[in-house]
Amino acid sequence: MRRLIIGVVTVAVLMISGSAFAEKGTWTGTISDSACGASHAAMKEQGKIASDKDCTEACLKKGAKYVFVNSGKVYMIKNQNFADLKKFAGDKVTLNGDLTGDTMTITKLAAAK
Repeated sequence: MRRLIIGVVTVAVLMISGSAFAEKGTWTGTISDSACGASHAAMKEQGKIASDKDCTEACLKKGAKYVFVNSGKVYMIKNQNFADLKKFAGDKVTLNGDLTGDTMTITKLAAAK
């Protein structure tokens, strides 16, 4: 009985810790902001903002955080102070980094080709 309990606990710990590991990879998407997420359409429709870049920068000034949008899914960015985030705000990029759940940790950003 004791071995069974230890076995069950071991399997549970491995399953939980396995989901905590980061998936390293390269993704193509857009640097956006947490207020607008995948679409800046509402701001554009109101005539307040001319481009995705302008909207992202305006939302960031109001307290939004950088996010990464890939195939319509919005991912939080853990390292908000990453040097090239401001440069690529609102732009399509290739991101290298780690994905844990719905959070990206960036190791490299470049303009998408």
